[in-house]
Amino acid sequence: MPPMKRLISLFALLLLLCVTSPAYAQSILRDAESEALLADMSRDLIRAANLSPANVRIVVISDPSINAFVAGGQAVYLHSGLIDAAGSANEVQGVIAHELGHITGGHVPLQGRMAQGATGITILSLLLGAAAMAAGSAEAGVGLMQLGQRAALGNFLAFSRAQEATTDAAGVKFLSGAGITGKGMLAFFKRLQQQEYRWGLKRGSETSYVMSHPMSGERISTLTADLQADPAWNKPSDPDIEARFQRVQAKLRGYVAEPKDTLRRYPASDTSIPAHYARAYAYHLGGYPKEAAGEAMALVKAEPKNPYFLELKGQILLESGKPKEALVPLREATTLTNYQPLIATTFGHALLATEDRAHLEEAERVLRQAVARDKENPFAWYQLGMLYERKGDTARAALATAERASMMGDYGRAIPSGQAAMAGLPQGSPDWIRAQDIVMAGQGMMQDRKRK
Repeated sequence: MPPMKRLISLFALLLLLCVTSPAYAQSILRDAESEALLADMSRDLIRAANLSPANVRIVVISDPSINAFVAGGQAVYLHSGLIDAAGSANEVQGVIAHELGHITGGHVPLQGRMAQGATGITILSLLLGAAAMAAGSAEAGVGLMQLGQRAALGNFLAFSRAQEATTDAAGVKFLSGAGITGKGMLAFFKRLQQQEYRWGLKRGSETSYVMSHPMSGERISTLTADLQADPAWNKPSDPDIEARFQRVQAKLRGYVAEPKDTLRRYPASDTSIPAHYARAYAYHLGGYPKEAAGEAMALVKAEPKNPYFLELKGQILLESGKPKEALVPLREATTLTNYQPLIATTFGHALLATEDRAHLEEAERVLRQAVARDKENPFAWYQLGMLYERKGDTARAALATAERASMMGDYGRAIPSGQAAMAGLPQGSPDWIRAQDIVMAGQGMMQDRKRK
């Protein structure tokens, strides 16, 4: 197949995947410290966009690519690879500002009309031909040319590039409104420009036809004057936010990278807080509990009242088969964060893992509060179901299973679990009504799937 046709075929394949692969099919990373940081980093930007911080979510997805997108509603998805590649929190703020522009511009529904429901919007100026080269130029797109002829594809990409240009402008406006310097936005585009150089991309080349974004050099040229003219241009980035970002970045690297790579990047000679954080996760994932516990202890010694360090210490003890020892740090972490749902769930898990019935009452209180404040936490529902099983309350155990299954889209389990809950609960009670809602919603979704 000629190179140009191969590139278009690959685009067609990726476009189809974009249409059929919603964000929730990917692995979402939940972490209390990371979510608190991202909320603080984005709050002023969200307000500058005339949106409510209570309604906008910044979600991290486990994916090594440098990518961010919006996918309906008011959620911004950041790939873990983007956080890893960023040189500062301010760079990530530039990305978030850009993505908020997609939300306020209504680009997801517009994109859907242009591409039969495609909702993924990448921040990276990604040439699909580079993806083909990275994949060994496989004939992946053969037979998918029917998705669109060259003219239709060109129209879609031109539409996408126009969206990106207006969204960049919106991002500049939001940074200005939040009083945040745009240096990070330009720095991030320069990182993308270096990727383009490595891939051999240049304006006007045959392969530039299949680019969904303007070249990064064009974006830098367009945005520089406006960003530099803004009063916040020389305003330093918040040092507290930057320090917290380094910790979260190191934690994320320790969690998603190969342990050997993390230990090479953060050698034992590095005694900084981020290094201890990264090594703790690397050792824990690598199966070295003693070393992991040592790194966690170093963190707690440095900041005895840091709830996230206490959470890590307790998590390592719990997952090393020492749930009783994990209770003290996890209980303190839960209290210090006013029962932050993710931390409280880990504490509830530890209480159950002791297999001591004396802890069941506290575990129920902790877990019920966790799901009340964060319903999108399947692990909390799983733990709550286990608790009710131990108490012999099979109806509420079934309801917890139904909640978890419904949240995960497993309606084949949600429906019978909800029906079992209804059979054992007092008719008309709040729990019975909730079980009925799950059953009816699940049956509706199953019918929709059959029709499709």
